[in-house]
Amino acid sequence: MNKKPTLKDNLIGYGFMSPALVLLGVFLVIPVFMVVYYSFTDYYLLTPDQRQFVGLANFIQLVKDPIFIKSIFNTLKFVVWIIPVQLGAALGLALIVNKARKGNLLFKVAFFAPVVMSLVVISILWLYLLNPNDGLINTILIKVGISAQPFLTSPKQAMYTIVFVSAWQGAGYQMLLLLGGMQNIPQDVYEAAEIDGFSKFQQFIYITMPLLKPTALFVLLTTLISAFKLIVQPMVMTQGGPMNSTMTMVYYIYQSGFTDRMVGYSSAIALIFTTMIGMISIGQRKLMKED
Repeated sequence: MNKKPTLKDNLIGYGFMSPALVLLGVFLVIPVFMVVYYSFTDYYLLTPDQRQFVGLANFIQLVKDPIFIKSIFNTLKFVVWIIPVQLGAALGLALIVNKARKGNLLFKVAFFAPVVMSLVVISILWLYLLNPNDGLINTILIKVGISAQPFLTSPKQAMYTIVFVSAWQGAGYQMLLLLGGMQNIPQDVYEAAEIDGFSKFQQFIYITMPLLKPTALFVLLTTLISAFKLIVQPMVMTQGGPMNSTMTMVYYIYQSGFTDRMVGYSSAIALIFTTMIGMISIGQRKLMKED
């Protein structure tokens, strides 16, 4: 029979929780309320004592701000492209290392290595590789008869280049998750399918994919939310350019708040961004609950 917790037991429990609750309040709850408050003010970082309440002025200005509108479309563009590219690459890598063969451990380490590297280091590395003048990628392209490409210096190619770099860096993590899901599928299911005459492709379509759905859904949703928070790659590789073609919402929050020092304006952007992420998280919870 379970004993009903006493007041002393509850106090001890809350005592153990208090350090985490204090940290949660200081670094999450209080900043959220501050962002909401600042979004309705004209808070300028160099004159904090002169801030005034301006109501919806920041949000009205955002609607008329072409850079903010472009940052929304750039963020959505990145999300739309990174999901199929990165998850497709992760699934392909998982299929490669799923079968027992010599050198699998080496492949796993090689595919996962970019994940543990700093995004700043990776961005700088690819910045040199993609140099339009003497970068290694263009050198190889010229050798095979293809003209040099502008990559990060072209408004049309810059975001797609960042998509490629991001997928290269992050696919290893999703690969491990999908690989874990594949290895949890009972082998006798595949053996029964082989007896029934299923080809490898049919086994993949009718066995692997349906039984991998819960893991794939988790990977999809976590990748989706992570993609919305893109900032490091455009910050290091393009500074939001050329012509704001890689300016994302999170980077615009940083630029408005820390570069332009318009804390009130950046807080309004952050509030809109948080609302978007919150809606995605609610959708994620419903999908995960159904599955």
